[in-house]
Amino acid sequence: MANPTVLSDVHPPRERERGSDFAELSRRMAEAGLLRRRPLYYTVRFGAVGLALAGGVAAFLTLGDSWSQLIVAAVMALVFGQLGLAAHDLAHRQVFSRRRASETGGLVVANVLLGMSYGWWMNKHTRHHANPNHEKKDPDVAPDILVWSRRQAKQAKGPARFIGKHQAALFFPLLTLEGLNLSFSSFKALLGPSVKRPALEGTLLVAHFAVYFGGLFLVLSPGRALAFLAVHQGLFGIYLGSVFAPNHKGMPMIEEGTELDFLRRQVLTSRNVDGGVFVDAFMGGLNYQIEHHLFPSMPTPALGKAQVITERYCAELGVPYCRTGLLASHCAALRHLREVGEPLRGGA
Repeated sequence: MANPTVLSDVHPPRERERGSDFAELSRRMAEAGLLRRRPLYYTVRFGAVGLALAGGVAAFLTLGDSWSQLIVAAVMALVFGQLGLAAHDLAHRQVFSRRRASETGGLVVANVLLGMSYGWWMNKHTRHHANPNHEKKDPDVAPDILVWSRRQAKQAKGPARFIGKHQAALFFPLLTLEGLNLSFSSFKALLGPSVKRPALEGTLLVAHFAVYFGGLFLVLSPGRALAFLAVHQGLFGIYLGSVFAPNHKGMPMIEEGTELDFLRRQVLTSRNVDGGVFVDAFMGGLNYQIEHHLFPSMPTPALGKAQVITERYCAELGVPYCRTGLLASHCAALRHLREVGEPLRGGA
């Protein structure tokens, strides 16, 4: 690919029917039985996360006003990260086939347990899936605080212009605020059109934070409560960023007017992360990002086998397929952040 940063003049080869490349891949996945739901898997996985959450709450209440609570805060950051991954799978209807069951589960996990609006996040994430790494259409690469392309850097104003100069170095420190940012954005979204039932979602969000802050300041002294909050939310934000950033950051950006079919649009902008069972568990299956984007409702345990089929099929088509390790993926993302911020440091 001539330009590793921007896809502006890439066109798919002529096909017998538009979308036929993806149709053939979908047929192969169906024949392999990879599109079937896995209720036993999700029962075990969600049950384990639920037990971890209950254990964390029990430990918090047992320890009382102690600095040892910072260990609980760190563990609960991991639990919250797993809850975020559970909400993600529910939103994609990987768990339940029916919309109502998926939505109810999503509201419980996202709003009640995490303090994040399910409706707002689902709207945002759906737009990301439709146009990954598209400068104008993907909300995940909107130039808010960070810039994701040189074009955005040249047009940056306010905080994005200031932070963009050193955004690679500031990326992980900024992630410590991501958990709080999700909650702030959720409350803000209640006033907009993306949340269809603002009264219900708002009530659930208020209930979450009433219990969360009430528990912190009733059990802990103010200083320890604030320390718990900083450790918990900071590590939670870093965890989320470590799961989502490696998947697209540093992959080609799509400019307005670029024509790509569905398969190429998803594959060329996504990166898989290798690492075995540990990475699979840590990233909740999102390390198979290419397969997830091609088949969003595919259950997590099927993604590994789908990866083998997809990579071979892309080789048949001559479509580049990106796989790398976890550390290398983060290095690529940080390198991209530094490169696109060059115009703000006086570069070309």
